Amino acid sequence: RQFPGCGNIVTFSQFLFIAVEGFIFEANFGRKKPAIPIRYYFIMVAMFFTVSVVNNYALNLNIAMPLHMIFRSGSLIASMALGVIILKKRYSVSKYTSIALVSLGIFTCTFMSAKQVASDSSLTEEDGLQVFLWWLLGIAALTFALLMSARMGIFQEMLYKQFGKHSKEALFYNHALPLPGFLLLAPNIYHHALLFSQSEPFQVPVIGLTMPIMWFYLLMNVITQYVCIRGVFILTTECTSLTVTLVVTLRKFVSLIFSILYFRNPFTAWHWLGTAFVFVGTLMYTEVWNSLGPFLARWRKRPKEE
Repeated sequence: RQFPGCGNIVTFSQFLFIAVEGFIFEANFGRKKPAIPIRYYFIMVAMFFTVSVVNNYALNLNIAMPLHMIFRSGSLIASMALGVIILKKRYSVSKYTSIALVSLGIFTCTFMSAKQVASDSSLTEEDGLQVFLWWLLGIAALTFALLMSARMGIFQEMLYKQFGKHSKEALFYNHALPLPGFLLLAPNIYHHALLFSQSEPFQVPVIGLTMPIMWFYLLMNVITQYVCIRGVFILTTECTSLTVTLVVTLRKFVSLIFSILYFRNPFTAWHWLGTAFVFVGTLMYTEVWNSLGPFLARWRKRPKEE
C-alpha cells in the first residue's frame, strides 16, 4: 500500500528464504541428488518465475488488489481450458456451467473496476485515457499469468505421475533455480530496499528490537508465505489438483474479504455479485454438494440425545 511497486523485492525475499531453508534441510547442502531430473525443474521454474514476476508487475498497472485476487481465482477456467486442449479431457454439463459462472463473475468485477478507473474525476481526459490503457495492459498481464500458471500445474501433474511426488524437493528447486533471474531486477530491488530502510522505525513486540516498519512487514510476509507455499506443495502430493485449486481459491476469498474490510478497498454491490458468481462456480466445479449430501444425510439420522 505504501510502495505499490515493491513486488519484486517481496518475491525475491520469499524465494531467497525458501531456497536457503531448502538447501540446508532438503538438499543437504547440495549432497542429495534430485529424484526428478533437473532439466524438468528448469522448465517448471521458468514458468513459475514468469508467473510471479508478471503478477507482481500487474500491480504497477493500476490493478487494485481485490481485482488481482478475483482475477487469479479464475485458475479453474484456465486449468479446464488447457486440460481440454492439451490433455484432451472432457467434462460434464455441470462443469461447463460452473466455468461459465466463474467467467461471468470475473467479467463483472473486471468491468466494474474498469468503470472506476475510467471515471476517476481527479484526472484530466488525456491522463484518464492513459491510466485506462495501462489498466488494460494490467488485465492482459494477469490473463497471461493465469494461463501460464495453469500450464505449469498441468506440467507439474504430469511430472508427479512419471517420477512420484516430491513436494519438498519441488519447493526447493522452484525457488532456488530462479534466483539468478532476479539479477535482471536488481536495480528495482535495490531501489525499494533503500525506500524500505527510510521508512518509519518500529519496535518489534516481545523482543523489543527496533527496525524500519517496511522491513518488519517484509519479514512477516516472508514467514507467512513460507508456511503458505509449504502447505500448498504438501497438499499437491496428498490431494488431487482439483482439491488443491479449491483450497487455494477459498483462501483467496478469505484474503479478498479481509482486504476489503481492513483496507477499505472500494467494493460495490456489483463486485460482491461477481465475487459470489466466482465462488459458487468454484464450489459447483468441485462438486462439493455431492460430497456434503451423504454427510448431511448421516448427520440428520443421528439419534437425538435424551
